Amino acid sequence: MDLTDLTSDSGTRIGHSGTESKLARMAIALAWLTVVWNLVEAAVALVAGQSAGSTALIGFGLDSMIEVSSALVVLWQLRSDMAEEREQQALKLIALSFFALAIWVTLTSVITLLGQIEPEESVTGIVLAIVSLIVMPVLAFAKRRVGQAMSSATVVADSAQTWLCTSLSVVLLVGLVANATLGWWWADPVAGLVIAAVAVREGREAWRGENCCGSVVGIGSAADACCQAD
Repeated sequence: MDLTDLTSDSGTRIGHSGTESKLARMAIALAWLTVVWNLVEAAVALVAGQSAGSTALIGFGLDSMIEVSSALVVLWQLRSDMAEEREQQALKLIALSFFALAIWVTLTSVITLLGQIEPEESVTGIVLAIVSLIVMPVLAFAKRRVGQAMSSATVVADSAQTWLCTSLSVVLLVGLVANATLGWWWADPVAGLVIAAVAVREGREAWRGENCCGSVVGIGSAADACCQAD
């Protein structure tokens, strides 16, 4: 190998290193954006849900708080070489949080349905759901692209979670709009039950460590890329 070859190989390695570093910084920035947005989303949803007596809104807000925990686990892993045992412990704690959310929302929704407790309409909740439907797909798409470029199963799996949040926003919006425009008070607790079912699914996947290659509606090629990255 001559000097030219050595210089070329060195330049290639430096180029790859620079690209990987840039992608890692982008992944960390996107994870922090997810944390910030979910904190804002949770605060608005919980306050609006409490004010309107909306089970769906409160459940959505609690789910956002759990998503913050999930994003922090991703940041933890991106910033350090996290031991597998610690990662599994973190995933199980997140899973237990999802199960607790599912139990609370289910009980509250059933009580609301049986007692025919009519929640008030929530314009704030409707606006939040619409904004979420704009923000979350953009974040999910960006994280998927960065994760694929990094060949990072963790980042791509996190993008799948963000897509799932988008589907919850749709459920929330349908329930709130049906209650506000058609007077279907039962649409709110029914939406809460759907959110509870999704929480159980997320909890099971986190507990089993299947947050990567599990079939999640709406993520399409993201799941495939995640599996290829393993």
